[in-house]
Amino acid sequence: MTDGQKRSRRSQAWFGAQGRSGMVYRSWMRSQGFGHEVFDGRPVIGIATSASELAPCNAHLTRVAEAVKRGVWQAGGLPLQFPTMATGETLMRPTAMLYRNLMAMEVEELIRANPLDGVVLLSGCDKTTPAMLMGAASVDLPAVMVTGGPMLNGKYRGRDVGSGTQVWKFEEDLKTGRMTEEECFFAEGCMARSNGHCMTMGTASTMACLAEALGMQLPGSAAWPAVDSRRMEVAQAAGQRIVRMVEEELRPSQILTRDAFENAVRVNAAIGGSTNAVIHLIAIAGRVGVELNLRDFDELVRTVPTLVNLMPSGTYLMEDFCYAGGLPAVMAELLGGGLLHGGPVTVTGRTVAENTENAECVDSDVITRLDAPFQPAGTGIAVLHGNLCPDGAVIKQSAASPHLLTHRGPARVFDSPEAYHEVADDPELDVDENTVIVIRNAGPKGYPGMPEVANVPLPGKLLKAGVKDMVRVCDGRMSGTGYGTVVLHVAPEAAVGGPLALVRDGDPVVLDVPNRTLRLDVDDAELTRRRHEWKAPAEMHTSGYSWLYTQNVEQADQGADFGFLRGSRGHEVPRDSH
Repeated sequence: MTDGQKRSRRSQAWFGAQGRSGMVYRSWMRSQGFGHEVFDGRPVIGIATSASELAPCNAHLTRVAEAVKRGVWQAGGLPLQFPTMATGETLMRPTAMLYRNLMAMEVEELIRANPLDGVVLLSGCDKTTPAMLMGAASVDLPAVMVTGGPMLNGKYRGRDVGSGTQVWKFEEDLKTGRMTEEECFFAEGCMARSNGHCMTMGTASTMACLAEALGMQLPGSAAWPAVDSRRMEVAQAAGQRIVRMVEEELRPSQILTRDAFENAVRVNAAIGGSTNAVIHLIAIAGRVGVELNLRDFDELVRTVPTLVNLMPSGTYLMEDFCYAGGLPAVMAELLGGGLLHGGPVTVTGRTVAENTENAECVDSDVITRLDAPFQPAGTGIAVLHGNLCPDGAVIKQSAASPHLLTHRGPARVFDSPEAYHEVADDPELDVDENTVIVIRNAGPKGYPGMPEVANVPLPGKLLKAGVKDMVRVCDGRMSGTGYGTVVLHVAPEAAVGGPLALVRDGDPVVLDVPNRTLRLDVDDAELTRRRHEWKAPAEMHTSGYSWLYTQNVEQADQGADFGFLRGSRGHEVPRDSH
């Protein structure tokens, strides 16, 4: 390392400063036991960890951070760990999505405000991965993602059970008398039996895979289970690699290109990934100025089959996926079929094609081939438009019932998910299997935060009658672990006057997924009359973060980010106050 390189390090504006300023910065760091030699101009690497016992999926990241530190020291850098908030979907109310943008803001400002040359991002649960990528992209310092890994497969009475996915099934079994309260209590301890995030292809696993598909995570590292020793190996490798990235000046803006996002969209289809990826990828793209819109998630995937046989759409779980070859095997298969761009550079400094050239699938039941896919092309996420969703809505075809993808039925409208739950088990509820359940005021502004409430359980009387699925329409989201014929992310949402606000009980709702439409079969004159009568709901929040959120959040089709956070604000060193 030359003297010129040392002086050019961003961190040297702090640790290389002369006089009182330099003395302040170095001496207070030395109070932690660092020797003077670590301030010699070597790369200073931040390790941003969302470890928290309030976010169970991220609770083990402190141990992962220790492995990253080893790698940074080995490569000649100075590792400095710092905490970020954790947005755990399992405990946070009203929804972790309300806080994704806040976490992204925090990550961005912490990176920019501190003497860092590069950063390793440690994430786990659903929103922590996109939040960290959004924040890091807006600073544009060298960054590499290390997700915490999935839990081991759940085990219940001799069979595999998937976290999240099995919750819905156990609930149905409980309601219909196929399972007792005692059996259910025992079963809940069988689903989550190790550290890590959901081991189904829910949003956490999806976003881990897409961080890898985007090139922001080391190849193969998305799928190693949280408690597998190789999770620590890849964390150590990430620590080594980030030091080299600083020396190479390899930044997120060079990795997160349009081609990289197209790869991620197609990979999401191939793995049967979560619909939440639509919102998160659009938000991340907005931070680097890449144009990515809702139609891309339909048009780019029409020729992409589902290759991965994982819950909730399939049979297996992330542990099986990992040992079958993981994401590199999927990407190699897609590349071989001409369905991915091979040229985008990744955090390795190598291209997508170079990273996957030796990838191998060792279990074709878990990761199928293009010529014999798990589900045929065109069964991924579909984007709908129509007079009920003029700015779009999405549906996950692979998790839906084929016979309901073309459906016409009367609406039964609920102004909140809570309103539905209050009457869902009423034996007198006026619904049948043809009814379209409409849940509104669950969007970004309306709830606020767009919770995962769209796949409400079926009415108790229909479950007992043997009904397995119904069409549900909502301006909220669905857990990536969920399933069913559920239209999501209806935009504009009801709370801002979207057409969903105008639906009344009995209105015919027409779903036509093959033709990508969702419409209300009510004449325009009547809808215009209803619009004149509609009154915007009163503001629920007049201060605090929730007020900031509702005043600035964009609609689902735009990624539900804050408009003022779009784009990169760079990493210019703040003014020295010493």
